[in-house]
Amino acid sequence: MIKAYMLVQTEVGASASVTTAIRQIPGVVTAEDVAGPYDVIAEIEAATVRELGRDVISTIQAVPRITRTTTCTVVEL
Repeated sequence: MIKAYMLVQTEVGASASVTTAIRQIPGVVTAEDVAGPYDVIAEIEAATVRELGRDVISTIQAVPRITRTTTCTVVEL
């Protein structure tokens, strides 16, 4: 399983509705509102990197009122 954290910036006042929408997407383990430079942090996973990008990340990026995302893939060192 490929795991990543997605950091999401939203339009002002939209973080709660964006978080609710992200939580409904298959492949999202958790999504939380946070304070700081990002508004939402989501833990996401998929069986392959391709599925993570095609099925999870692209679906999250299509959520209305998201202005920017950064994805941090978990690696084993």
